[in-house]
Order: sequence, then structure tokens, then C-alpha cells
Amino acid sequence: MSRILLMIPLALIASSASAQQQPGHDACARDVSRHCRAVMNNGDSAVLACLKQNRTRLSKACDKVLTEHGQ
Repeated sequence: MSRILLMIPLALIASSASAQQQPGHDACARDVSRHCRAVMNNGDSAVLACLKQNRTRLSKACDKVLTEHGQ
């Protein structure tokens, strides 16, 4: 689980400062564990693709983070 906590901010906000990565992580961590558990060990791009596939099922906060980062 701790690995995924590092993957989400990297996938969504790779060029941002680490202090700015926390909101994306917090917003999507639960969605990743609910909808993308099967791909958590497959890398950042797999997790991001899974989140996009499950877009309609994501929390509003996670959807907002994805939208704000052009996803």
C-alpha cells in the first residue's frame, strides 16, 4: 500500500514540487485501492490508465485532480 502512496503523485504531478503532490495523493489514494488494486504493482502509467478507465466511479476529488492535470 505504501508503494501506491508514492505512485499517484508521481503519475499525476511529476514536475510539481513535493509539497504540491500531496493533494493529488490524498484525493486518489482511496480510489486506487478500490478500483485499481490489480495494477498497483505495474507502474505509474498503469495506475493512471486504470483511474481513467474508472473515471465515472472515482471520487469527485480524484476526478478533479485528474482534470486539473490534463488527464
